[in-house]
Amino acid sequence: MTKSLFSNATYTSRWIVFLIDLSLSMQAFFFAYLIRFNFSLQFGSHDFLQQLPLVGLASILGFLIVGSFKGIVRHTGTKDAINVFWASTAVAAILFSIALITRGYGVGLLYSIPLSIISIHYLLNIVILIASRFIFKYLFDRIASNYKKPKNVLIYGAGDSGLLTYTTLSNSVSSKYKVVGFLDDAQLKIGKQFNRIRIYDPRIIDEKFIKKHDIEEVIVSIQNIKPFELFGRVDAFTSLPVTIKMVPPVKQWIDGELNVGQIKEVKIEDLLDRSPIKINNPVLRKELDNKVVLITGAAGSIGSEIANQVRKYDYKHLILLDQAESALYDLQQSFKRKEVENFSVELADIRNEDRLKTVFDNYQVDMIFHAAAYKHVPLMENNPYEAVRVNVFGSSLLMKMAISYKVQKFIMVSTDKAVNPTNVMGATKRVAEIYANCLNTQGKTKFVTTRFGNVLGSNGSVIPLFKRQIENGGPLTVTHRDITRFFMTIPEACQLVLEAGVMGNGGEIYVFDMGESVKIYDLAKKMIHLSGKKFPEEIDIKITGLRPGEKLYEELLSNEENTIPTYNEKIMIAKTENMHVDQIKLKIDALISDLNLEHVEIVKKIKGIVPEYLSNNSEFEKLDQPQVKVKTLKIS
Repeated sequence: MTKSLFSNATYTSRWIVFLIDLSLSMQAFFFAYLIRFNFSLQFGSHDFLQQLPLVGLASILGFLIVGSFKGIVRHTGTKDAINVFWASTAVAAILFSIALITRGYGVGLLYSIPLSIISIHYLLNIVILIASRFIFKYLFDRIASNYKKPKNVLIYGAGDSGLLTYTTLSNSVSSKYKVVGFLDDAQLKIGKQFNRIRIYDPRIIDEKFIKKHDIEEVIVSIQNIKPFELFGRVDAFTSLPVTIKMVPPVKQWIDGELNVGQIKEVKIEDLLDRSPIKINNPVLRKELDNKVVLITGAAGSIGSEIANQVRKYDYKHLILLDQAESALYDLQQSFKRKEVENFSVELADIRNEDRLKTVFDNYQVDMIFHAAAYKHVPLMENNPYEAVRVNVFGSSLLMKMAISYKVQKFIMVSTDKAVNPTNVMGATKRVAEIYANCLNTQGKTKFVTTRFGNVLGSNGSVIPLFKRQIENGGPLTVTHRDITRFFMTIPEACQLVLEAGVMGNGGEIYVFDMGESVKIYDLAKKMIHLSGKKFPEEIDIKITGLRPGEKLYEELLSNEENTIPTYNEKIMIAKTENMHVDQIKLKIDALISDLNLEHVEIVKKIKGIVPEYLSNNSEFEKLDQPQVKVKTLKIS
């Protein structure tokens, strides 16, 4: 079947390109003679015609050796130009070799081309063959786009990702773009040019600039950036009359290459998981190698991500335990699709001692990641019994099993709400932390606690809530105008849990550097802007008041704690005051052994174990003695 030269569905035959290159090379030989004799036709035509077949033969050999004709003309780039250079060099080398041989041995002098002609032909070959490719590429693009006016765009990011985006747009046939400029925050880059395209300071981009340059789109192409930094940069353009598009993370590029079709209008979820997660810790690899690993709460947002990160190691067996039937089934099917080996799922409740014994009898567990917990503050404030049953009693059963079955390490996933708790949920997690410390010296099991704040996109997170409210037309609900929270992506948080679990020797509480706290009211406004709506005209924000037990500001360290650094700058060890282990353990055992009490009595017992627990905006405030809170330590 004959292929159309300018068909969108097919590529120009490589042999057509070969013949065109051969023709151009022989024409360049004629122009080499013209240039050598000052554009006069007085050179010996007989010699020229005798030598022309030799040039053609040398060109055929050179092109075949290098394969310069195999590139796709419509996608001509730097590599194609380099191939043409080497092909021209090969042709010149063949001609030089023949010229030197004929002169050295005095044979075939009719075919001896002057060295000056060969040199000129070599230079002309390079220029003409490279130029012809870019001319054909330009003509093809014009015909394929039906001479439509290209879209004027700005690329935010003049780093490697931005330059690759520029190359992708330049080579695009189906979608025509004209890159008017780059934007970059690096002061050293501002004012410079790449391929004659200026790099601008993003802060000068306003509506006047957009209209002057007829900008239709801003394409954000920044990798390795924290989500909320990206939120801020994108939000700056939401009020301008442009479409904002996003280049996906490198891990989503097809076969490591960016495709124009992947550059789409920005969505909230595109901004959430941007932080690079590099799990290449040899100590972690050694720790998990050939181990039986149990993950509780494996179907939750944190547990499932821990499972997904652990599955990349050479563990012996992976046990996924949860009581959420549907979510656990979904995780099981996901692992099967990914062809994960040596794993099993256990539908079980950590409050069921007999069921836990069955699990431990069936597997020789070496390591436990305990992520199962009740985490919703308002629900637990109204249900202290359930909070204690799961977060304290369930955790204590699991810890005792770990000691009884000689588990090597127990890593508990805790929360920043356990620090100076103001609600039942945070207080029960703090009790579980204390219990783990009490048991740390009672067996061979090393108990390690990891503590971090909110994670982006997790179950119950504010991000999914805001998305649903935007989809329903608003308003967005924020409990207080000044409320702030720490945020971290789920993959990053789980990576730090794994790393902290490895470095722990037992008894430590590891806290993570969560970065800067985020004002939830500002986050709500950004999400409204990014959804294409106007605040407050189209979607408003409603202040609902603090919920029972809710804090304005979260903390990662309590009054009595300070930190020491570790080899990972994002992980620190929280040092706590010494406890009377036996006395506190007796109090915790008393709490979980008798829960047939009124809510107030249960909470009163919790406050006896965690003296820093002062209820906020809750019915349990009446149990607190009036006192002045001590300013908490902060991570620098």
